[in-house]
Amino acid sequence: MSEFKDKTLLITGGTGSFGHCVLEHFLTGDIGEIRIFSRDEKKQDDMRHELQAHYPEYYGKVRFFIGDVRNIQSLRDCMPGVDYIFHAAALKEVPSCEFFPMEAVRTNIEGTDNLIHAAMENGVKRVVCLSTDKAAYPINAMGISKAMMEHVVYANSERAADKGTILNCTRYGNVMCSRGSVIPLFIDQIRGGRPITVTDPNMTRFMMNLDEAVDLVMFAFIHGNPGDLFIQKADASSIGDLAEAVQQLFGRTEVKVIGSRHGEKLYETLLTREERLRSEDMGDYYRVAADSRDLNYDKFYVEGEVHTAADEAYTSHNTVRLDVEGTVKKLMTAAYVRDLLEGENLQ
Repeated sequence: MSEFKDKTLLITGGTGSFGHCVLEHFLTGDIGEIRIFSRDEKKQDDMRHELQAHYPEYYGKVRFFIGDVRNIQSLRDCMPGVDYIFHAAALKEVPSCEFFPMEAVRTNIEGTDNLIHAAMENGVKRVVCLSTDKAAYPINAMGISKAMMEHVVYANSERAADKGTILNCTRYGNVMCSRGSVIPLFIDQIRGGRPITVTDPNMTRFMMNLDEAVDLVMFAFIHGNPGDLFIQKADASSIGDLAEAVQQLFGRTEVKVIGSRHGEKLYETLLTREERLRSEDMGDYYRVAADSRDLNYDKFYVEGEVHTAADEAYTSHNTVRLDVEGTVKKLMTAAYVRDLLEGENLQ
């Protein structure tokens, strides 16, 4: 893309699933440099060898930085010369954040604040922060920490814009086959001859692949005004139908219902009723503008009927619901699933 020609992109949490997908999208293009920032040296070394093997002509565009978003100095050290940032570093596992909530606070909230201030200090032009459906009406520590992350972005967006840095958020549901997601677990259980462990067959989840996650971030990058939140419309599936779809692709096994894990929701919300009232429908996406009011509420009083919420939120219960066949087709859009099936067919 022309916006990235000869530019430097920093990806925090860059050794994760999202970082790998961004590299596939950008590495062979005209981007100048991609910086991978993360705290796991083993994953960085694995990624380094993978790039050397598969992208020898482009490997020189990638630089690796060991650091932690909790440490603002490590962010400052990797920031000079950066034009844009995709902020994907986070603690994402719902149960682990339930048991260690302060760790979620330090990474997801304080880490984002550190990133924003380091970006402002270094003249970064655009920052897109990745959030989650669990930030909408949060009931668990991970969702609460991500909701606070969003508010840290909104609170800083105006002063950051004054310094030439545009801050945006994207919010999406579970990305199929990403770290910690249920699909790789189901596949491993089938291959090991073990029962599939289903929390609640009636639970619904949005179905989104990694390419769509990158598309959402790019849409926010191109169209975002300071403090905007972007949400991609998505189809959903019940966990019961998802388990059946995975079995159709990888083989039959017993299904064992184990009940909800700590902090899990019955369905996902991507857009709250309050946000939906002030959202802009942009086709495949919603844009929610930042609340630009100050603390002087008198000047915003309007006589007449006052609406503070839309009729309903946008959730995995009221979006387009995939049946088993539709879920199978959606699963086949994930490179992880296709690669596994191809490997099985070659054996």
